Amino acid sequence: MAYRYRCGECSFKTSWGTESQGEQAQITHYTDRHPGLCPGGTVEANTKNPEGSIGCLGVLAVLFLLFVLAASCNR
Repeated sequence: MAYRYRCGECSFKTSWGTESQGEQAQITHYTDRHPGLCPGGTVEANTKNPEGSIGCLGVLAVLFLLFVLAASCNR
């Protein structure tokens, strides 16, 4: 799943990436732009296209087609 962090002090937002990449980018932003403040804000999760959901559906589709093919060959 991809994550994006938004600054609690300004309009900065990180690019979509892993949770650790976003957290590090937010810490770097706070260090540069808001020294002395603890990093805050919000975290967004990309739920429209979670990583791996299409792959799982693809595997299920292939297994289904193999099952249909095997069933039709046994007649």
